[in-house]
Amino acid sequence: MKIRKIKLPAKSILSQTKESYDYSDSFEGELTNSKKDIDITEIGKAFFTSGPTWGKRMFAFRNNVVGLFGLKTGTQTVNILDDFNCEVGEKVGLFKIFDKTSNEIIMGEDDKHLDFRVSLLFDENQGSQDKNSLTISTTVKFHNWLGRLYFMPVRPFHKLIVPTMLKNMIGQLESCK
Repeated sequence: MKIRKIKLPAKSILSQTKESYDYSDSFEGELTNSKKDIDITEIGKAFFTSGPTWGKRMFAFRNNVVGLFGLKTGTQTVNILDDFNCEVGEKVGLFKIFDKTSNEIIMGEDDKHLDFRVSLLFDENQGSQDKNSLTISTTVKFHNWLGRLYFMPVRPFHKLIVPTMLKNMIGQLESCK
């Protein structure tokens, strides 16, 4: 399964806002067409269960450190996903759902140092009749020097974690055929 870096998709809600971002990236992977339709809520739940173990440890470390500076932290508990419907306003850990359509979820958080958004965009039959694509896009807007400072060490790990998560998400979704 190939994951590739792409530009922020024009179909994404994040592109349509015409907001300028200090950072953005997008990673896309293909899913083989399944007999079962994939619901965007399934994709949202897969996002929260697809992180690599080393990424979860880094996130726990991040929460311990940034909490000392008064920044928002979040804990990720798989048990709460049973009642999670990816509806606007719901929250899992650090991620609040800001928008949801039939094929995209926008989640993220606003904090004093930066705002970030993550898009999970499911595009059916893109490019051929038997392929669907799933794209994770991230945007960041800095509010001050602390946001820039915070994101410097996060950025290289973000570029490693997101493609791994996307690959794991696709694996989960395809195994549920």
